This record gives sequence, structure tokens and C-alpha cells, in this order.
Amino acid sequence: MERRYLSGFGNAHATEALPGALPEGRNSPQVCPYGLYAEQLSGAAFTAPRNENRRSWLYRIRPGVVHRPFKPYDGAQRWESDFGTGPVTPNQLRWSPLPLPETPVDFVDGMTTWAGNGGPGAHTGVGIHLYACNQDMRGRYFYNADGEMLIVPQLGRLRFRTELGVLEVEPLEIVVIPRGVRFAVELMDGEARGYVLENFGAVLRLPELGPIGSNGLANARDFLAPAAAYEDVDGDFTLIAKFTGGFWQCALDHSPLDVVAWHGTHYPYKYDLRRYNAVGSISFDHPDPSIFTVLTSPTDTHGVGNMDFAIFPPRVLAMENTFRPPWFHRNVASEFMGLIQGVYDAKAEGFAPGGASLHNCMSGHGPDAGTFENASKADTTKPHYIRDTMAFMFETRGVIRPTERALASPQLQSDYYQCWQALRKHFNPEQP
Repeated sequence: MERRYLSGFGNAHATEALPGALPEGRNSPQVCPYGLYAEQLSGAAFTAPRNENRRSWLYRIRPGVVHRPFKPYDGAQRWESDFGTGPVTPNQLRWSPLPLPETPVDFVDGMTTWAGNGGPGAHTGVGIHLYACNQDMRGRYFYNADGEMLIVPQLGRLRFRTELGVLEVEPLEIVVIPRGVRFAVELMDGEARGYVLENFGAVLRLPELGPIGSNGLANARDFLAPAAAYEDVDGDFTLIAKFTGGFWQCALDHSPLDVVAWHGTHYPYKYDLRRYNAVGSISFDHPDPSIFTVLTSPTDTHGVGNMDFAIFPPRVLAMENTFRPPWFHRNVASEFMGLIQGVYDAKAEGFAPGGASLHNCMSGHGPDAGTFENASKADTTKPHYIRDTMAFMFETRGVIRPTERALASPQLQSDYYQCWQALRKHFNPEQP
């Protein structure tokens, strides 16, 4: 069936799956239409400014409180919020793609924590995870009390059945699930792989445009929220919760996706990265990568993000007498990169779709030797068309700590060693 979506970022949407299910004139009437229960889902403090307040009213068949007691969950052992306390190497790191699982595993249990900083207790920082799965979530539902989740599919389409409706996403699209929203994931192609950013800080929002003006980058109209859809199903189900880094589960005798109507600003949404309106230099020099920011989680320090989500999409480079790829760089922020498809223009070799790299605070990084050689000799009187590629970056003000599992992974390469060897040969071809 064709999915219905509601357009706009941060809008106050209203939607109902049955006519008249939304109460008129008030949020919590004495008796709701159809005998539904009114329940408010708050994703921000009650007193947060109106433009930052995130809350939705849900009209559901059963209140969310109807469940058996939670107890510790013995699955999801590879998904954690402990990013280690030992020393972090300043060396550049790179990983090959995760292999797809050989035994049945769903989205929750197919998650592996790779790196992060901060934590849910302090409401700051991020968790970075990779997922690889080959099974639907059958009779299992999940919610995250620690942070909102930004999911970046790299392989395989996903169907997110959420309390507020259904979102279908494919590689080159992203989906954001807010704190507390319950959902299940189905694999539309039988197997899937990708990246997840768990944001413990302020909710994601569109960056300010400043001198760019009123248009450009990610346009609000291209963000899509689900229309109301509900399940009225009895049976034996499990609800899994992530809470302060731990995992819990409880039994349900019904599907928790029983919201018949809702209105508000706290809801899941998706965005097609192919709709991003990239801007850049049309004279000389390569601008800072901040011009590619799709979403940002701000901090109390103006201009400094808890996390910025940036992409490197297809675009045209027209700068003359300029080294066009990203320049060599050392940065106060830390950068975790992934590749969805194609070739990243600064790393022509060794950076595969589904792989990842980490360049921490003040660690030097930049183009590989082949990219440097080609760009140094390119004819810059002609435009360079970058096509069929999509890389992204999670950038954060905190040092990103890889987990022990990531450092021990067979997918780990030495990005530093490869870069150093190639550049040494370029600059000192006679040196042994």
C-alpha cells in the first residue's frame, strides 16, 4: 500500500486513522471518541520554549502504562552506553563493513556499539552503533529512554512500525525516532545494514542558515512524518526498553502500536538525503564542511554542537586554481564518518560502503595519496561533477571513544598507517 506522510520539520501535525478520533477543542476530554485513552508523550520539559518544545497527544486503545513489570533483558549484549575509560589513541582509525549475520537476528539484537562519548545520565554526548540484521522484529517492540535515534540505512530497506504510524526508508534516506516512541522494525529486503547515532543531548533540529539566506541545505518541507495508523491486536508480546544504558523487558497482552489519532510535535520522521540542496564556492577555495550540515543538536555554547550530522552528496565543484577535495585538516571536534554508496571524494581507496572511520580531536586527516595526486594535476578551468556517492559524518565536540569491541574488531584497519605510507612515498619517493 502507498504510505501517507505529513510534510514539514518541527510542525504541529494532527492526524487520525478513524474519522473523528481526534477530540475537538481540548486535549483531554472527559470521554474520548471511540472510548480511546488520551496520553501525552513529552519529549521536552513542560516549560521549554514553544519553538523547542516537543510533545504529542496520543489517543490510543489502551494506555501505555498497561504492561507487566519490567525485568532485565538478557539480549542486546553488543549494544551499550559504556564507551570505556582507558586512553584513546590519536591515531586515525578505519573499519571495513560489518559482515551480515549468519544466524537470525533482528534490528535490536543486531546492534553493535562502536564508539561514543558522554552518556544518557548527563544528557550530553552521543552513542554510535552499527547494525546488521536479517530478521523482522516478531512480537517484539522497543523504545529508547536515553536519547533520540538517527538511523542511516546503508543496505536494505526498513519499515518502522511506530506508535504514531509507519515509515518506510531505503538507503539514501534517514529516519529519526524520538525518545520514548515505541516501534518495531521489519526488513523489506530480508537483510539490512547501517549506522545509528544515539543523541543524548538537545533534540535534533535544522541548522540556522545565516548569510546563506532563507533557502538551501535541507528544506523543512522534505521532512516527512507518518500519518496515524494503529494495530488492535491481542496476544503475547515483548516490550524492550533502553534505560540509563541498561536493557529491560516486559510482557504485553496487546500490541503497543494502538494509537488511533495524534497531534503535536514529538513524532518520528524521515528525510531523503537526495533532496539536500548543497551550496559551495563558485570562485576559489573549498568551504568548511559545516555547509553540509543536515541536522544539529546544539549545546549551551553558541555555535558548538553536541552533534552535527553532515553529508557529502553529489555536487558540482567549480572553484578555479583550487585544490578541490577536502583539504588536510586538524579539528577541535571529533569526526566519525560512514559511506552509504559510491566513493568518497577524499578517499578513493579503502573506504568501502558500510565502512567507517574515526578522526578524533586534533588528529590530522585529509585526502589519500591518489586523490591528492589527481587533484593537484586536475584542470580546474572545467567543473568537476561528483556523482553516485553519499558519505556522511557524525561530528561532536567531545572526544569519541571506540569501544573495546570496535578496537578488537577484525574489520579494523590502520587508516593512519595506510595514509602515512602513501603520503611518505609521494613526498619522499627515494626514502626506504
